[in-house]
Amino acid sequence: MHTKKNYTALEMMKWTRFETLLFVIIISLWVTAYHFLDLEWLRIPWTPIALIGTAVAFVIGFQNNAAYDRIWEARKIWGGIVNTSRTFAVFVKDMIDNEHKKEPTDPVELENEIKTLTYRHIAWMTALRYSMRAPKQWETSHAHRTNREWGFIPPERISSLEDELRLYISEKDLAYLEDKNNKQTALLYLQSHHLKALKIKGNIWEFSFLELENVIKELFTLQGKSERIKNFPYPRQFATLNHFFMWVFVLLLPMALVPQFADIGIKISDHHPLIGKLFIWFSVPIFTVVSWIFHTMERIGRTGDNPFEGTANDVPISTIARGIEIDLRQNLGESLEEIPDQFPAKYDTQF
Repeated sequence: MHTKKNYTALEMMKWTRFETLLFVIIISLWVTAYHFLDLEWLRIPWTPIALIGTAVAFVIGFQNNAAYDRIWEARKIWGGIVNTSRTFAVFVKDMIDNEHKKEPTDPVELENEIKTLTYRHIAWMTALRYSMRAPKQWETSHAHRTNREWGFIPPERISSLEDELRLYISEKDLAYLEDKNNKQTALLYLQSHHLKALKIKGNIWEFSFLELENVIKELFTLQGKSERIKNFPYPRQFATLNHFFMWVFVLLLPMALVPQFADIGIKISDHHPLIGKLFIWFSVPIFTVVSWIFHTMERIGRTGDNPFEGTANDVPISTIARGIEIDLRQNLGESLEEIPDQFPAKYDTQF
């Protein structure tokens, strides 16, 4: 997530510089051919160009709206994870006790049970964010150099999931997860089994157990919603046609724009011969600006479709998960020296 108020003009230029250079080359070749090869006949009227441009603007706008909906839904899901995680932690801390047990459990053992459940929940968040960062073939960070050239490397690509999980769960739990494809789901199973064992021992009252199971159910729901966004992209037929339509418009535009500038140059050459002769070259910056606007709008929608990639335009799930971890461990009574720091922002971006 980009943390500044706005992207600077220089940042936008760097992000789109390869496409901008391509637009300059395209229009320069058109003007050169038109001017030196006597191609005045190669022109089309503005009406079809206007119709195509209108259609392209509509489909790009539709894609951008859909992309924003996906980003906002992803943020709401992880906001729900924040709230449900805090609820789970306070329930575990207050509902695991000796109140309904005939032979009281040692308080130190109870604290260990609470810590185990809390740490396993942190492990669940860790496994979920690693799953959300797994690359998909339709995502853009591996396809566009300018989406990764600033060194946008999420924490999930620096250390392995196994190394991270070892900080929170036992070797027995790690062995249980070893052959599981969906480790976050397996961790919620372990949480439920653990809560049931505590209920059987009498450390959790029946009603409290049901409340805690409802929280586990909510975590399953939020996880499923997050996985749905990750694993189902913006429909490829729409994304593909949007991209093709934009390029059809860009490649047809010179056939109307260049002759128009040439005609204007002829009209003013009587009074301003030099300007009239060179006026056709003013189509280069105009074409570049128009093409840049349409292409950049389409690319923003394309890169915004996948809110978990780890680029500057995505939901900062690593930062969110680490923030929850800090809250939960502070409420366990751990010192600041024991708790990891928040992931630092890099290039004005939270991951």
